[in-house]
Amino acid sequence: MSYSATLDSESAISIYRAPKATFVKRLVQIGCAMFWCLLAAGPIFGFAALKPVLIDQGIYHEKCKAEELTFGKLDEMLQSTMSSKEKDLCPAQDLSLNFMFTLAAVVTNAAALLVGHVLDTYGPRVTGITGAVLLALASLLLRDGDKLPFDGYRYGYSLLALGGPFVFISCFQLANSFPRNSGLVLALLTGAFDTSSALFLFYRLIYQNDIIKNLTLHRFFSFYLVVPAFILICQLTIMPKDSYKTSNTLAKITVEGIDETGIPITIDEASQLLPRETISRRNSIRTIYEEEAENKLVKQTGIFGALHGKTVKQQIFTPWFYLMALFTSVQMLRINFFVATIRAQEQYFFDSKTAAVINQFFDVALPAGGIISIPFIGFFLDNFKTVTVIQLLLGISLLIGILGVIANETCALLGIVLLVVYRPFYYTAVSDFCAKVFGFDTFGTVYGTIICLSGFCNLIQKYLDTLMHDTFQMNPIPVNILLVSITALFGGLLVFFIIGQEKEIKKAQLILEAENADVVDMPN
Repeated sequence: MSYSATLDSESAISIYRAPKATFVKRLVQIGCAMFWCLLAAGPIFGFAALKPVLIDQGIYHEKCKAEELTFGKLDEMLQSTMSSKEKDLCPAQDLSLNFMFTLAAVVTNAAALLVGHVLDTYGPRVTGITGAVLLALASLLLRDGDKLPFDGYRYGYSLLALGGPFVFISCFQLANSFPRNSGLVLALLTGAFDTSSALFLFYRLIYQNDIIKNLTLHRFFSFYLVVPAFILICQLTIMPKDSYKTSNTLAKITVEGIDETGIPITIDEASQLLPRETISRRNSIRTIYEEEAENKLVKQTGIFGALHGKTVKQQIFTPWFYLMALFTSVQMLRINFFVATIRAQEQYFFDSKTAAVINQFFDVALPAGGIISIPFIGFFLDNFKTVTVIQLLLGISLLIGILGVIANETCALLGIVLLVVYRPFYYTAVSDFCAKVFGFDTFGTVYGTIICLSGFCNLIQKYLDTLMHDTFQMNPIPVNILLVSITALFGGLLVFFIIGQEKEIKKAQLILEAENADVVDMPN
């Protein structure tokens, strides 16, 4: 496809991208996607807020034996803040509840590769409908978990975790429904995902304050069935059948500001001076805009293009891949371990009143952190070298770990503030790293593989939980020190590797520039 060279750059872009949907329809599509992402994209990460409700309703209480009940040994002040069922919480019940979240965290991350494949193969409508069906099944299992011949709560929570990525990732392509504001749309959708963990916070507040009488799990998930029904109706009516852009294109837009045709999303004055013939040359391998953007990124990041052009197989057998996969896995493990065990950890360090305050602060801070961190994430990724970003991630992670083993309320609150901001920063930095190092052609597969592997590594969380309960008698310090030590090891290896490769890339670039330089005869 080509256009006449008489068209200016703005006209060429607007014609090429002219969407079938009207302006109002595209706005409605984004509004609907944001609404369901708020309710369904990642509610499982609000487990810390949901756990007290599960305990109060006696979920897994049948696993307790009379001689195993542990809360009778706690101080009177702690018991006075608990319901009778919470007082009877035993290690077996606590571990079963925590594993319910652990398994869900594994499923939601391991699903990334599957969801990406379904989206690229069958389109956003099929992906969204699949998510709606999974969410409906999850609601039914969680609603009637006590009446089923199998563990309805565990499998229901896992299906809720599986449905989330389907309905969330199917929205990514909406980022280019407004090409010049794709970054804003992605930020809004990501913010909705981060905020979705507040769903169970609101449920807990309504339940504990009896705002809606007798809002049991059965009633709550009966009401929640409205959400998958809403998603299904939207997918069959208002939402696009085919993607505006693929995940690889979105990565290219986010990192380079260049779409798959080689044209910048926002053309500044300098690029408008470039030859118009380039704009109409859609079938060229690389446009001058791409070369300009990539040369800028090489200088800005220090590692851009390190493995561009390589096959997926070649890429995953390099230290770039497995060092980032190891670092990502241990970060995900640490975050999810804290989400699952924050209640037990704070009760070990503090009295009941302080522990309750810290728990409530975390429940609110987790969804808020994702929103607050959005502008800071963009600033760091756009203005600092990749190795600096990784060093910052490592430093914050180690600081969070140190604060987490100090029995001081201020340290605990500061650690939580850093954690809730760090969580979206780290996820975004990993995707940014993959796009810059591995390239846009293999982005979906490589990034999905890293997140998938990290998800499976979260199964280790069950054994860490058992270790804390049984071996260390509820003392979280040894496990936290172990995780911080592994973080320092893997993170340090990744940083040193990037620094070494950055030097090699710079050296190779200088040699290439020297080879391509014009030969100038020296005057006599």
